[in-house]
Amino acid sequence: MNADLPDPFLFENGSRVRTAAEWGCRAKEICDLIVDLEYGGLPPAPSAMRCELLHTAPVERFGDVRYLSCRVVTGPDRPVSFLLNLHVPGGRGPFAVVLNGDACWRHVTDEAVADVLCRGNILAQFNRVEIAADVREGECTNGMCPAGTEPAYGALAAWAWGYHRCVDVLDGMNFVDGSRIAIVGHSRGGKAALLAGATDQRIALVCANGSGCGGAGSHRWQGAGSERLADIIGAFPHWFGPRLREYVNRDSELPFDQHFLKALIAPRALLTTEALGDLWANPAGTWQTHLAAREVYQFLGAGERIGIWYREGGHVHNAADWRAFLDFLDWQFRGMAPECRFDTNPFPDLPKAFTWSAPG
Repeated sequence: MNADLPDPFLFENGSRVRTAAEWGCRAKEICDLIVDLEYGGLPPAPSAMRCELLHTAPVERFGDVRYLSCRVVTGPDRPVSFLLNLHVPGGRGPFAVVLNGDACWRHVTDEAVADVLCRGNILAQFNRVEIAADVREGECTNGMCPAGTEPAYGALAAWAWGYHRCVDVLDGMNFVDGSRIAIVGHSRGGKAALLAGATDQRIALVCANGSGCGGAGSHRWQGAGSERLADIIGAFPHWFGPRLREYVNRDSELPFDQHFLKALIAPRALLTTEALGDLWANPAGTWQTHLAAREVYQFLGAGERIGIWYREGGHVHNAADWRAFLDFLDWQFRGMAPECRFDTNPFPDLPKAFTWSAPG
């Protein structure tokens, strides 16, 4: 049986948020709670970091575009090294950036690359598994959290940390507009992107595609055939913090649901892109967390900064998903009115999963 979503405006002491200033205090409570319990904490920024340019070349198939390959090196307290590759459009910058952490997969086709670039954006990509391996054994051993040490950060937290380090680098490049950095990820990469955006105010726009359980999907509100906490912890325990395992088969007892994570991004821009046939990723529950998080956005006067978009089909990150994301980006960054809507309800018969509303 589906349970009601908890009220994000309710302080731990039982009082309720009344003003936008008070929301800042409540957001700090939420962040401390959800980051620790669900994701095992977040690694701190490294004491030192550098970016080494390895290679640069024109990319003629995309027109007036140059390619840069960089190595990001952190340490010595957290000795991590990973590649950050950029496609930079021609013309005068500074440019907005689309940062994708899924370079370990071929989700960004040449068609998607061209679409990002022709709209005047840089495409930056890194391989999150260079930061923390996506394997069950030896949680987060890639320099992030050496074996046998505490705290035991989940892989999602390490990957979110990777997004943050890329923002560090991008923000220091003179052809980058640091106020217009958008991040995107698919599936487990979408979970990491949501966490990264929720914990770094420098990220102006977050897009999660098909992120499901532990991402944009609800723990309490389960659609038919959707992944539950017991499923994901059983298959991928290394993604999360160790305390989350205490709530297996007790999903409704969690002191939060995923609309809390989404609400931490407010009033910055947030888009979730979903597939109606991707039942495992809980498209119905994702609609419920969207509605709940929208209450926070509206309370902060940012109702048009949160969007959701559905298509037919299954669990992929395809050209239609990229177009929807980039249309939303153009709207948020450039004021270009989108052709599609980002608030269409695909579940008109679904009862709302909460009875509370924003203060006032």
